[in-house]
Amino acid sequence: MRIAYLDTISGIAGDMTMAAFVSAGLPLDELSAELKKLSIGGFELMGSHVQRSGISAVHIDVVVSHEPHYHRHLKDIQSIIIQSALPDRVKERAQSVFSTIAKAEAKVHNTAIEKVHFHEVGALDSIVDIVGTAICLELLGVQCVYSSPVKLGSGGFIDTEHGKMPIPTPATVEILKDYPTILTDIPFELTTPTGAAIIKSLSSGVLTMEHLKIESIGYGAGTKEFDGVPNLLRVFVGELPQTYENDELVMVETNIDNMNPEIYPYVLERLLAAGAHDAYIIPIIMKKGRPGILFSVLTSRSAIEAIIDIMFRETTTLGLRIQPVERRKLTRSQREVQTSFGFVKAKVISVSGQERLVPEFEECKRLAKERGLPLLEIYNELQRELTG
Repeated sequence: MRIAYLDTISGIAGDMTMAAFVSAGLPLDELSAELKKLSIGGFELMGSHVQRSGISAVHIDVVVSHEPHYHRHLKDIQSIIIQSALPDRVKERAQSVFSTIAKAEAKVHNTAIEKVHFHEVGALDSIVDIVGTAICLELLGVQCVYSSPVKLGSGGFIDTEHGKMPIPTPATVEILKDYPTILTDIPFELTTPTGAAIIKSLSSGVLTMEHLKIESIGYGAGTKEFDGVPNLLRVFVGELPQTYENDELVMVETNIDNMNPEIYPYVLERLLAAGAHDAYIIPIIMKKGRPGILFSVLTSRSAIEAIIDIMFRETTTLGLRIQPVERRKLTRSQREVQTSFGFVKAKVISVSGQERLVPEFEECKRLAKERGLPLLEIYNELQRELTG
């Protein structure tokens, strides 16, 4: 599987991300040519080689010639991306980043997503940064993104359209909730909301490096220079062998031939609510030819006592078989995808280096209720769009 690993030596910003990929071998003119498919004009990419702590890096400036109004809403930016001639995966990745920013801004300012005004992030240069990053991934054939824990500055302030904000800014912190971060004592904005959203939206998480076969390395430089740390984002592009997540669960089983079958659905519900990963029944033929049920429950060790208690209290069994079970599973994550129904959550499954998107059942159920359409129709249409 071809991946990009973003090493946030001193944080991450959109222009640093594009610069790192150019440093890793992506021709700047190819990136510029793809960005022209946005059909919004008024900008040019200017690349230069700079030194940060003796390390040669690329710095990219997005030079905007004319931008009279950039307080755009999410729908305005989505329209720019959707109407472009860019590949579908580029559009999907870019829209996912903007959706992440919109949700964070809505939460910080206590407003609805559709009412969020994109100020700095809605400017032409920021649109170029985000779409340009998605283009870099596409041109380099990157199937999956990982990162280091994200470095954040602290102790300073930054001037924004909303006024003076603490570092890290509220939007950046909101975006990176539940993602590994490192708070430094550098009083500058190491990670911007754009950089945070690129990580949160596109990364599958942090990664240890020992299995990565590195093919190219790039360094993207920030504008400022810091004491004691080079202002760089490093990217590794390479191949990661297909690996499967593994863990150990416990299988709890019993054979039952003397229980009212109306009871089984209730017991299954209680087991799943108590933390069972799975619970099911299978018809079997028991001793003396009697029909019975094999009742199986797959659970973690942390929930096993609750599972055992339910089995003894709610069924007629007199004993349980308990054995450890090793589980191998495909890497799974969740991503918001633009569809004909708007943004919907989809399950992302990695199989032999290829991503497979599957509709989330709860999302299909929600859409069916909201739109008064058959659930099967919603599911089939989303499946078609996600695999098309």
